Amino acid sequence: MSILTDCLMWTAARSHLPRRTIRLRLTAIYGGLFLLSGAGLLAVTYILVQHATGTSIPIGGKADNGVSAVQGASSGNTNFAWASRDGMLQILNQQQAQEVGKQLKAVADNQRTHQMHQLLIQSGVALALMSMLSIALGWIVAGRVLRPLRTITDVAHTISATNLHQRLALAGPDDELKKLGDTFDALLGRLEGAFDAQRRFVANASHELRTPLTLVRALLQMTLTDPHADLDSFRTTCRDVLAEGEHQERLIEALLVLARSERGLDHREPINLAAIADEVLTARRGEAERLGLRIEVSARSARTDGDIRLAERLVSNLIDNALRHNIAGGRVSVRTGIAAGRPFVSVTNTGPQVAAADIARLLQPFQRLGADSTNHGDGLGLGLSIVAAIAGAHDATLTVEPRPGGGLHITASFPPARADNSPESTMAPAQYRDHCGLESTPNQSPASSGGR
Repeated sequence: MSILTDCLMWTAARSHLPRRTIRLRLTAIYGGLFLLSGAGLLAVTYILVQHATGTSIPIGGKADNGVSAVQGASSGNTNFAWASRDGMLQILNQQQAQEVGKQLKAVADNQRTHQMHQLLIQSGVALALMSMLSIALGWIVAGRVLRPLRTITDVAHTISATNLHQRLALAGPDDELKKLGDTFDALLGRLEGAFDAQRRFVANASHELRTPLTLVRALLQMTLTDPHADLDSFRTTCRDVLAEGEHQERLIEALLVLARSERGLDHREPINLAAIADEVLTARRGEAERLGLRIEVSARSARTDGDIRLAERLVSNLIDNALRHNIAGGRVSVRTGIAAGRPFVSVTNTGPQVAAADIARLLQPFQRLGADSTNHGDGLGLGLSIVAAIAGAHDATLTVEPRPGGGLHITASFPPARADNSPESTMAPAQYRDHCGLESTPNQSPASSGGR
């Protein structure tokens, strides 16, 4: 029972101790270092003083009877001069001089011991006072050093989704705390950009999903309220509703691919961009012939690691974008290979002029070039944003450049494969597709991939 009481009393006493903040720990470290350094300095000084005083020879002193004596021997003379109290000089023999020397040495030793003792006491008192002063100064200095950290903490407590524009903007020397503040400001900037992009995405997605629903409702209401409606009008309305439903399906599928790409990769497997490009082009050649476009292919092996389905979606979106946004009699060039040690796939197409200032905007969801968001005849506005998200998930570098004569030149450069003996490197394109479980879509329309 007494042990439990002692534990409770110790816990209660400890609860009244000051909180162990980093400022308190720094102060303790400063004080401890000063105490150790001061004690070491005093120890060295004490040893040096003791050594210096211990090697000196006493040349004068007072004996117990209060008589002064001075050594007065010269070379070859064994007599000593003795000065008594009355100032009379007496000559002592060697035995008497030895007795006087012993008395003088004892007096000098006592005096030296007393002085060293006083030096030790006074040094200890000075060390204690300076240690207290160093603790107080350490507390002040630690507070000044940690002031930027307190600023960061206070701002972090007040930051929310509504005031991500706030910044620390720490001033002072370019030290570690300043770099921490700048890093925190950069983090807030990235969060602000991500939140703004999310708000725009939600607003655009809501608009894109609401528009076809409104159109479907209007078609159905118009047909139902038409007193002269016949079977043909009902069939026409059903076909329009089915077309809008297919558009919504493609939009939702594209949104799911975009969300999956932005989440990152769950696994990686060996893939060959050349085989993927060959399969996608095989499925799109009919569409290219219908549009009167010429396709140029240079497919060299480009092995990397990633998600096979997302990689196929990236290549499909690039080719679909090149087919859709082209001109009559234009061309589409598809190349794969290795450049600077990195596998790549690039798609170049002729088409309308694209300003360099519009490139970044086209990589955002639901952004179209020269088309209203309500008009989805040119695609869903998600094609290039999905390409950018898939490239980011694969740690690939996406380069989009406008061509001087119109159209775009887009290159996705992937990290090299971790192994060179991947099984797909020796497979034909069809075997590669069967191995990876890809579905063949020879008649797939470019509109199904999201568009620009």
